Amino acid sequence: MKLITAIIKPFKADDVREALSDLGISGMTMTEVKGFGRQKGHTELYRGAEYVIDFLPKAKLEIAVADAMVDQTVEAICKAAGSGKIGDGKIFVADLQQIIRIRTGETGDDAL
Repeated sequence: MKLITAIIKPFKADDVREALSDLGISGMTMTEVKGFGRQKGHTELYRGAEYVIDFLPKAKLEIAVADAMVDQTVEAICKAAGSGKIGDGKIFVADLQQIIRIRTGETGDDAL
């Protein structure tokens, strides 16, 4: 089992959710976060004063999947979230030791 963490532009979150639903993935967690990478933020003008926005709004998606679904999931996220421009985001894939569904006590792939 793997935990896929994707940091994407917030307005792309619904597109990614739909793409994952089409794959049969039924669960995901989304958190609104702020960050920067190569995009480095930008400057804005507000009431005549210029200020720097270092941290840009992003959406952090966390999806637990079976090993067999990793490549398809990553590909779906890339297609749905990608625009070919700087700031599209990153995807991290990490091993999961165990998953437990609290309600039923199911473990492993059955808990997904």
